Amino acid sequence: MGRTIDALAAHAADTRWDDLPPAVQHHARLVLLDTLGVMLAGALQPEVVQLRRALLASGSTHPEATLVTSPQVRTDARTAALLNGIAGRSVELCEGHRFVSCQAGVQVLPAVLAVGERMKAPGAQLLTALVVGYDIGVRLGAGLVARPLAHQNGQTAMLGAIAAAARLQSLDAIGIGRAMRIGAPLVLVPSYSHTVAGATALNVAGGMSGFNGALAAELVTAGFTGREDAVEEALAQLVGDGFDPDPVTEELGTRWEITRNHFRLRACCNPIYSALDALEAALAELAPEPGMVERIDVETYAFASVMNDPSPTNYFASKYSLPHAAAALVLLGHAGYQAFTADKVDDPAFAALRRKVFIREDPAFTARVPRLKPARVTLTLADGRSSTHVVESARGDFQNPHPESALRAKFRELAGLVLTAEGVAGVEAAVDRAHEWRDIGELHALIGRYGSA
Repeated sequence: MGRTIDALAAHAADTRWDDLPPAVQHHARLVLLDTLGVMLAGALQPEVVQLRRALLASGSTHPEATLVTSPQVRTDARTAALLNGIAGRSVELCEGHRFVSCQAGVQVLPAVLAVGERMKAPGAQLLTALVVGYDIGVRLGAGLVARPLAHQNGQTAMLGAIAAAARLQSLDAIGIGRAMRIGAPLVLVPSYSHTVAGATALNVAGGMSGFNGALAAELVTAGFTGREDAVEEALAQLVGDGFDPDPVTEELGTRWEITRNHFRLRACCNPIYSALDALEAALAELAPEPGMVERIDVETYAFASVMNDPSPTNYFASKYSLPHAAAALVLLGHAGYQAFTADKVDDPAFAALRRKVFIREDPAFTARVPRLKPARVTLTLADGRSSTHVVESARGDFQNPHPESALRAKFRELAGLVLTAEGVAGVEAAVDRAHEWRDIGELHALIGRYGSA
């Protein structure tokens, strides 16, 4: 009992930067860069701005960590991790894992940045904590039998954030294991129903991963304890419907889960990406004007097929609406950050096209998940021409990755919403040598110097 968690805790405690292959080190810096850009953009969302003002109104008696988008503001590590995590979750552009439902980067990194700053950890330690925290979050997710409505925000990635933060707090393997067991009662149960309803509370669950990551190590040092099988019980019986320890430690220390991720260039839920790839191919073949589109028929796997709302209630709900994303491709030629803003949701042209998208499940496609995530799209024009394309799995995962240039262009676009051009270039160059940072202060100084606001 507890051996799986002990193995993960030892993995978190013992791994060193030089133990990581160069490709893993490089990929960790890409995840850092990508997630920073998403946090910067997400911090502009109205609800995130208002929450930041409310939480910081009274000031902090422990200014130990910095907000990514407001380097002049320092607060306690827990609040900083919470606000940075909510910002990163808000624009649906954070990376995720290809085989496990786990957005570990945006849930682990806020705890790493906040606790790392408090501990004055150098860059190599920050990146190593990100890698092992990511690893633990995904691996526990691989063992979890998730309930159908349970969204992964605040679940196994939270335990990864706790392990990463505990490592940065200089806890040993026993202490990291204790932190994870203390964290078991803190795991959340957000619902996928939030997504189509446009309920942005879902993003708070993601932010709580960072908050609890920063909290759990403090609970250990304060003397709190947890049951030896607390994590297994929580995942198997409380937040999940079962837990299989076998895949959790498979190739532990030789297979690094951060390298099996997928980066997102579209600001919408990734299960609909295959359908969007197929629609892009059909649009490229027929090159229609928007007014020529008669209908768009989509056949896809079960989980993607329910994202079919033609009338999303707000910008957040539009990110989970395949009809809205399809309309964006027709009208804008992309489904990036600017395609899912409030003005696009209310645009009559978008509304008209959303009503021309028809979606159904193909059980044969559902049977191929998760190895593949297929979709078939038929675009029909008013003049009778049509084009059908099938995509087995979307661009962007580790099997068919986006070129690094595209990921860097995404960062520049998102960071440019907050930073000057000189600041964007400076932060990008700094992240490329993040393993050499004396501490996180170098990054915050750049963001503070070149903020465009």
